[in-house]
Amino acid sequence: MSGQEGQTEQLELIRSTLPRTRTPRTEATASTDPVASVVVDTGLAHLDRPFEYLVPESLADTAVPGARVKVRFAGQDLDGFVVAREAAAEHDGKLAAIRRVVSPEPVLTPTQLAVATAVAARCAGSLGDVLRLAVPPRHAAAEKALALEAPTPDPLPQAAGPAGAWSRYAAGPAYLSRLTAGESPAASWLASPSADPSQDWPAALAAAAAATLVGGRGSVIVVPDHRDVVRVDAALTEALGPGRHVRLTSDQGPQARYTAWLKVLRGHVSVVVGTRAAAFAPVRELGLVAWWDDGDDLLDEPRSPYPHVRDVLLTRAAIEGAAALSGGFTRTVAVQRLVESGELRTIAGGSVRGAVPRVQVAGEGVEVERDAAAASAHLPSIAWRTAKAALESGPVLVQVPRRGYVPSLSCQSCRTAVRCTHCGGPVALGSRQAEPACRWCGRGVGRFECRHCGGRELRSSVVGARRTAEELGRAFPGVPVHTSGAGAVLDRVAGTPALVIATPGAEPVADGGYAACLLLDAWASLDRPTLDAGEEALRRWLAAGALTRGSGAGGQLVLCGAPTHTTLPVVEALVRWDPSWFAGRELAERRELALPPTVAMAAVTGDRRAVEAALRLAHLPAEVDQLGPLPVADDAVRVLVRAPLEQRPAVAAALVAMKAVRSARKEKASVQVRMDPRDPAT
Repeated sequence: MSGQEGQTEQLELIRSTLPRTRTPRTEATASTDPVASVVVDTGLAHLDRPFEYLVPESLADTAVPGARVKVRFAGQDLDGFVVAREAAAEHDGKLAAIRRVVSPEPVLTPTQLAVATAVAARCAGSLGDVLRLAVPPRHAAAEKALALEAPTPDPLPQAAGPAGAWSRYAAGPAYLSRLTAGESPAASWLASPSADPSQDWPAALAAAAAATLVGGRGSVIVVPDHRDVVRVDAALTEALGPGRHVRLTSDQGPQARYTAWLKVLRGHVSVVVGTRAAAFAPVRELGLVAWWDDGDDLLDEPRSPYPHVRDVLLTRAAIEGAAALSGGFTRTVAVQRLVESGELRTIAGGSVRGAVPRVQVAGEGVEVERDAAAASAHLPSIAWRTAKAALESGPVLVQVPRRGYVPSLSCQSCRTAVRCTHCGGPVALGSRQAEPACRWCGRGVGRFECRHCGGRELRSSVVGARRTAEELGRAFPGVPVHTSGAGAVLDRVAGTPALVIATPGAEPVADGGYAACLLLDAWASLDRPTLDAGEEALRRWLAAGALTRGSGAGGQLVLCGAPTHTTLPVVEALVRWDPSWFAGRELAERRELALPPTVAMAAVTGDRRAVEAALRLAHLPAEVDQLGPLPVADDAVRVLVRAPLEQRPAVAAALVAMKAVRSARKEKASVQVRMDPRDPAT
């Protein structure tokens, strides 16, 4: 036997001792449209695009556009959505096959994909991030339990269609008529308060949804919180009857939320009300998108790419040909810009004097000393007298700008705010018996000595809700006192005499409306170091005033603690109950100063070196200004990118490209990009 033959025999012997492996069998691909475009959830900016995969024959009927699938990507199985099926691939190389279909339910519709793509481009974000906001996680039990076919709905109630709630507005009936006719009007609606539930804003939103439904189309209504959802839900049941709408909120359980979402997707219902989680609800034949209280920060998405409900719904309206309705007791500067540009028309009532309470601004100084009870409660005399008279006929609302007991302390001599010597945080009192301590690190102050004047006595800068309730309880003995704020928010209170102390946004609805409303420490609402301080203060004040009976029914509102050395436009707007005038004035000032929303602005935040390097990678238009870097929390800085409004798409595209380059280079330092920040400096 030759040496070569012996070597061959030895190799064969070695092979015979090795474990046998089977060559994987390649499954045949689908005979029709065998290539699927899949959006893969990679979380990487430079891979934010569809990838092509082969569709095995066994998955040909289930890997439909919109279905959830598992695919192999970079050595691991990742989630994805099929967005298209094609007859041939654009890629010349070999394609991997789809591993499995998670669910054949087409949860990502072509319209949703178009909206998500547009929102991602507008916010300089990735499509994957928007899809995580738009499509809720799957719940298999909900898919199996819900019938595929929609049940036959009951006939609409006779009251459906144009309702009395819109008769108080000159353009209201015409707006509803256009909704019923299938048109797409866009409006900014300044609501008039009403203690009658059939005339209040939830009834008006329900009437708009009913008019749209009569015209054969659906509606999406987004409100800030669950208490608003409850009110609109009841109004929709009254206007549409049961079973014609669903609630969709982020605090629902996984199965309840997914079931409600599936009812919309499968066409069981055509009307949705919810919090910002409902903005992407896949309503078929969408005819109306509406949102309430544009200035509420709960409508701002805190997750990347940080879209505002307004932008999502206006994008949907443009793509799907739907009507738009922005409602509220006040109007933000962003909505005012849309009004002045002609994108939104105004719907407002005539004279609101009888519908709103009589507004008074309390004085300072000697007036406090006229009544001992008023002085002990730290109330101006006019506020104490107003509350005392109003308690004879109903409840009194007291809005306190801060929660807690005494959330801010200052030096008695020079009024300088007291800060913690360890971390610089604000010093507060948690209760009557507590010692002054830092709200950030919890350390006690010990023996206090002011760094500026050497003073040793403390005073309260702001009185919190708990301290206010304690003082008012002593000032009005025998009157029930309710508190509503963080941790314990009341939904409703009876129309009987009582004091209701609430923080902004936590005011409960009173049966028949409040007899009076006291707005305490107005300066604290105005003293916030933010761009929208005046706008936000007016929104809070008008929201509380709207819960109060109109002046025709004896309702009164007293503003306490406003600066008296000058007449502030925001105070004048409250007294006149004229939010559109204030919004127009604010917009004009921001236009002169080149501030949002009259310009496009993006905030780029991170480590100084990382931010500077990132901006060098961004090919921004020549018209762009870079402001900063500005120091922010910890060691991070922020650079503001400002450009004319017409350059907004180019700025967003340049920032998207910059993020993709950093992602491809695997940069370790994080850089956050946010278009249209609520307050650029914070």
